[in-house]
Amino acid sequence: MPSLASRPEEILKPAQPWFVALTLFAGFIANLLPVSGYAAMLKPDFLALVILYWCIQEPRLMGVGVAWFAGLFMDVADATLFGQHALAYAFLAYAAEYFRRRVLRFTLWHQAAQVAALLVLCAGLVLLVRVVGGAPVPRWTYFVPPLVGALVWPLLSIVLQRPQRPARASRTSSRR
Repeated sequence: MPSLASRPEEILKPAQPWFVALTLFAGFIANLLPVSGYAAMLKPDFLALVILYWCIQEPRLMGVGVAWFAGLFMDVADATLFGQHALAYAFLAYAAEYFRRRVLRFTLWHQAAQVAALLVLCAGLVLLVRVVGGAPVPRWTYFVPPLVGALVWPLLSIVLQRPQRPARASRTSSRR
């Protein structure tokens, strides 16, 4: 069975800027979808996942500045303390750029462990800003969504890599 994720030796086409912008918008919309109950407790920060993915895969298109502005949009849309998501996403983008080469060496499930650590740090930064701003400390379940996000990472990577795969690679894998 052919692998759905790219291998380190496979050369992907560069991502189109419009596709990166579209995925950022989709992550933003996914964050704003109303959910309740267990779904709300498990819902990862999709925009953070997309920012993290593009910072690792296409650092020339996604960086700290874009992440900062995406965070500001998230703060306005979420009606939260202005700047908390911006700070967290900028930190996430910086950390992703710093650990980029390391993360790319791993398989998708090993990448998920690295992503979990980065998402937990991002959520912890948002929590710190909220607590300093006067919000009460949430329950331990606050850190469940970053872990769910790490579990979503392999699927997200496969979906976002699909347009970057050369046509020849997809034809070869469909013949098997």
